[in-house]
Amino acid sequence: MRLPLIAPADLTEEQKPLYADMKKGISSNFNAFITVAPEGTAEEGALMGPWNPWLHEPRIGGAVWELTKAMSMEATLPDPVRQIAILVTGAHFDAAYELYAHIAVAEKDGMSDMRLATLVSGSRPTDLSPEEGVGYDVAFALVNGGVLPEPVYRLAVKTFGQHGANELIYLVGLYCLVSMTLNGFNVPVPERD
Repeated sequence: MRLPLIAPADLTEEQKPLYADMKKGISSNFNAFITVAPEGTAEEGALMGPWNPWLHEPRIGGAVWELTKAMSMEATLPDPVRQIAILVTGAHFDAAYELYAHIAVAEKDGMSDMRLATLVSGSRPTDLSPEEGVGYDVAFALVNGGVLPEPVYRLAVKTFGQHGANELIYLVGLYCLVSMTLNGFNVPVPERD
């Protein structure tokens, strides 16, 4: 880990409101995995994952957090489609905390071990629904670079509507940024129970 965790007592005045907003949002939307340093540690209450680097740069981190909230709390895409797109993105960048977190979310939502293993190995599961397949194809094409192929784009619009297709593209972009944050700052994965 390249940036130390910031215990609540060590927050600057600029960091405190961002910490409070992040902690509130995390507790209601990101509760399937460990996000806060546990009680009894020197960093008790410190935010982990991408939230810690964002706290180190509150102006930039606050902007990324606002985007994260919009993409999470105002999501219209079906959650399985979202999780597939996020896992495809995390797997592409081998972002350990991202994979840890969204495997936990997908498990909580009932995604099978076989599907999870296939997704995180960078392969396309054979049991995807048509909607899930579109989510996979959009994410896979985008993280592998270049313009999203026209047939994939048209199918995303046909499947999810223009707003849903836009949301899917933005979601992949957001998780590319999250993955870069995690990898750039070498954010570790907490121990799993």
